[in-house]
Formats: sequence, C-alpha cells, structure tokens
Amino acid sequence: MAADRIRHVTLSSVTLPLDVPVSDAKVLTGRQKPMTEVVFLFAEIATEDGHQGTGFSYSKRAGGPAQYAHAKEVADNLIGQDPSDIGRLYDVLLWAGASVGRSGVATQALAAVDVALWDLKAKRAGLPLAKLLGAYRDSVRTYNTSGGFLHAPIEEVKARASRSLEEGIGGIKIKVGQPDTREDLRRLAAVREHLGDGVPLMVDANQQWDRVTALRFGRAVEDLGLVWIEEPLDAYDAEGHAQLAAALDTPIATGEMLSSVAEHVRLIEARAADIIQPDAPRVGGITPFLRLATLADHAGLQLAPHFAMEIHLHLAAAYPREPWVEHFEWLNPLFNERLETRDGRMIVPDRPGLGFTLSEQCRKWTADSVEFGKA
Repeated sequence: MAADRIRHVTLSSVTLPLDVPVSDAKVLTGRQKPMTEVVFLFAEIATEDGHQGTGFSYSKRAGGPAQYAHAKEVADNLIGQDPSDIGRLYDVLLWAGASVGRSGVATQALAAVDVALWDLKAKRAGLPLAKLLGAYRDSVRTYNTSGGFLHAPIEEVKARASRSLEEGIGGIKIKVGQPDTREDLRRLAAVREHLGDGVPLMVDANQQWDRVTALRFGRAVEDLGLVWIEEPLDAYDAEGHAQLAAALDTPIATGEMLSSVAEHVRLIEARAADIIQPDAPRVGGITPFLRLATLADHAGLQLAPHFAMEIHLHLAAAYPREPWVEHFEWLNPLFNERLETRDGRMIVPDRPGLGFTLSEQCRKWTADSVEFGKA
C-alpha cells in the first residue's frame, strides 16, 4: 500500500485581540507594556488521501511576524513527504533553517507544523491525540490563571476565582512579583481567606524577584499551603531556583519561558524545579515536548504545561505522573469547540486529533496567509 503524501500546506498569521489590556509583574516593574493581543501562527496540512491536520504556535507582545516569516521559508520542504514521519520531518525543517539556531523563533515556527502533523496522525487513527500517545487518564486537574492578573482589583480577582470554581475548575493561580512585596502578600492573604484552605492555590512572580526576595517571600507564605511558587527568579537562573527548591517546603515551578529541550535539561539536572512547566509551542512542538516529558518523568518531576490548553490537555493526559493543565479562555474565539471542566478537572475530548476546528472569527482575524503545494 502506497504511503499517503502531503499535498498542501497553508500558513496563517492570526492576531487575537484581548478584551482588556493584561498586566503581570513584568509590567509593574517597567520591563514590558500591558499585553493587548496574542499573535498566532496556524499551520493547516492536507494529504493526497484527503486527511487534514491543524496546529498552532503563538507569541505574546513580539515575535509573531518572525515566526511566520521563518515558517514560510522552510514549509515547502513538506510537500510530497509522508506525514507519518513526524520525527524525520522535524529534522528536515530544523536543518532547512539551521543557520538561525535550534531554539527560540527558529523552533517555535516549526511548532505549528509539528502540532498539525500530530493532529493529522491522530485523526487518521480516529483517536484523540491523548489516546494516540497513550493516555494515563481521561481528565486532568486544572487551574485558572486568567482571573488573577495584577491589573485586576483584588475584589475582581476574588469574584473571578469563585466563578472559576463554579465552572468546574479545580485551582486558582494569582500573579505576584510587584515592586512592593507587602502588596503581594496582602493580595494573596485576601484570596486565601476568600477561597478557604481547601482550594488549591498557586502564585506566579513572572521572573521578577532576586534570590533574597524570593526566599523571604517563600518563607513568609509557607503556612498558606500553596501548590507552587512559579517563576520566582529569572528563567535561566537554574542555580537560584535549585537553592529555593532545596530551602522551601513549597514546591518551585518554572520552565515556561525556555525554548528548547536543552534548556530544560539544565533545569532538570540542577534539580531547579519540583514542577516543570514546558510550553509545547515554545519548545518547538509536540515532538520535542515528548522528549522532554520522558526526561522529566525519569527525574521524578511533576508536570504543569504553560498556556495553550487545547494542546497541553492531551500531553498532560499522557504523562505518567498526575499533572495540572492551565485554564485560559482567551483562545476560545479561535475555535468552534470548547473544552469541558468538571469537578476540578478538564475532560479530554473524544473528538479525533486535538479536537478543534478553526472558527469564522479566526479567519476574520487572519492578517496574512500563504499556501504551498496543490490546493
């Protein structure tokens, strides 16, 4: 039986506007401006036998046009190839653009294609991606982040947290890392009092503390029973994160800003995190994410992938240790389908592949697109 072949690839740059400008600690410390939009790179792949797959990568504040530009330079290498050979095709695309490196934009641009190939493969098998990979569970613990940003007054944060719990979400994460740590502690104490001791609660400093501040904060909140303290230090400070992880009872989580497996290996070898938070679009797609997940499991780490729940729900369901998946409703307008949350967990959909189709609104937000092969 002849192998199926890729006949057509469409790349699209899509700009998703946010309803309200979003601020975390990087804004309050003056390092970034409030976020007003997220730029997505979508890849749609079709085969000679009529199968289709869709994947995406993304960038916040900057980098979206660069991802799109790089993908356009290498995507034609897919035409005529067997879509089942995902690992080999990843290497083909990687070496086609190797002069700009093997991390950052160079691999984030490949992520959209890689995710699309996995989506296609699962659809051909008639399975949800989690089942194709080998699921350990049909639902994953989930926590909400989108209601806990620093631009929101504390009463709004509390109200959003209550609403999330009512909608079946299991945990709440709020942002910290302000210049005045006392304000962080006040907001955190108010949320803990509002939720009670039984609700899982996490905090995220978005890399804005030095080592001394992070240690003092961690010691000050030990009795609050936090699930984790996220990104207390610069993402590349493996030694500092390792010192915190050793000194505190509260688990340390980090990894979302790293853009390669190699960078995560340094975290793992340094024992710099109790919970690792890779982002499949940022590390280059599902193929490198799976390599990383194997290393993380071998090291005994918990997993809590960053953002992009539409992809990460499937990957978390296939991780051996009980993970968390981050709930963000921001991407809902891009897709026709929705994910279900119930009893503190996000349910793996029974639809083949990732289980999503692009909405008409997504098409309307498309700033540019390019096609390769035969339509």
